[in-house]
Amino acid sequence: MAISKENKDFIDSLIDYYISESESYKQIAENFLPEVESIPDTAFGIITGCVYSGFMQAYQNQQQTPSLEDMREFNQIIKDKAELIKKAILNPSSDEEESATSNKTPDES
Repeated sequence: MAISKENKDFIDSLIDYYISESESYKQIAENFLPEVESIPDTAFGIITGCVYSGFMQAYQNQQQTPSLEDMREFNQIIKDKAELIKKAILNPSSDEEESATSNKTPDES
């Protein structure tokens, strides 16, 4: 069994949401100083944990259990999006600028 398109779309939307809110998760990570050594890595862990929780909740809501193949596919999705997540944590304002730029019509550029 592979992750359904509906669940993949849900995972993508979760990742997009947490990327857009990355500054908040960075601030949460800062609260753990000096216990944590890396704020970006801690924020990344919090974000991926939240996405994982949403992924598992989606399966539970469907009264299903993800297979090992589903878990591997989920991990690959996170790996594929890891650079975007890290970038959002490290440079949150540039991501907002890129989003604003990419949402413009060619006439507005």
